Amino acid sequence: MSTSKTLLITGVSSGFGRALAQEALAKGYRVIGTVRNAQAKTAFEQLHPQHAVAFELDVTHFSAIDDLVADIEGHHGPIDVLVNNAGYGHEGVMEESSLAEMRRQFDVNVFGAVAIIKAVLPYMRQRRRGHILNITSMGGFITMPGISYYCGSKFALEGISETLSKELAAFNIHVTAVAPGSFRTDWAGRSMVRSARSITDYDALFDPIRQAREEKSGKQLGDPQKAARAMLAVIESDNPPAHLLLGSDALKLVREKLTAFSTEIDAWESLTRSTDGY
Repeated sequence: MSTSKTLLITGVSSGFGRALAQEALAKGYRVIGTVRNAQAKTAFEQLHPQHAVAFELDVTHFSAIDDLVADIEGHHGPIDVLVNNAGYGHEGVMEESSLAEMRRQFDVNVFGAVAIIKAVLPYMRQRRRGHILNITSMGGFITMPGISYYCGSKFALEGISETLSKELAAFNIHVTAVAPGSFRTDWAGRSMVRSARSITDYDALFDPIRQAREEKSGKQLGDPQKAARAMLAVIESDNPPAHLLLGSDALKLVREKLTAFSTEIDAWESLTRSTDGY
């Protein structure tokens, strides 16, 4: 298949962003990617002499985003698909993790994504077409000790994505929240920010979790290239989903969460109903 569609993907230097860019370029898409420095820009543009274009952008530099998107639209044509991929993981027991670390996590994973969406939407809305993919996480549905800030940011992006899909349906603009499980990316390795340990009460709970995550890094079940192909299948779909889980681990853990949640709702139904006024 060949296509002239243009994708804007944030964070194409590694991980899902890089994998998706490579698969899209191989299928004939034009890919505009954001990177953090000139070296990464050069490396990305070498992937394809005509169809790969990179711009330097830190997604937390909110004031630069509108001009960048206007530049892309003006010089490279319509952005057909926006993929909000830029993000990182923060690991740390909440009581040990600073508010500054939380702000940074939300600035990148939530505010950065929303700022890009808000810049791109006027163009998509005017054209009455477009597709937005927000890379969230199974951590936007399920939780585990030690990544409260990360899960919080992904829960937020899941909620924003789902709401946005309802706001934009009338304009033929689709929104898909893509929630990967554990994949062989740098998420648990060099890309992760880890808060220092300071409270021994949490040692028994958290130390084994941190050790297991570090040991598993690079050996996860998920293949980023296969994830990229799955995302392209969604992009090429006439009726894309509002939510897409990637990976059998995500499927298993989310189903378990939904089952447990349903059981808990049933157990407390009478108390829930008791608050109605009439």
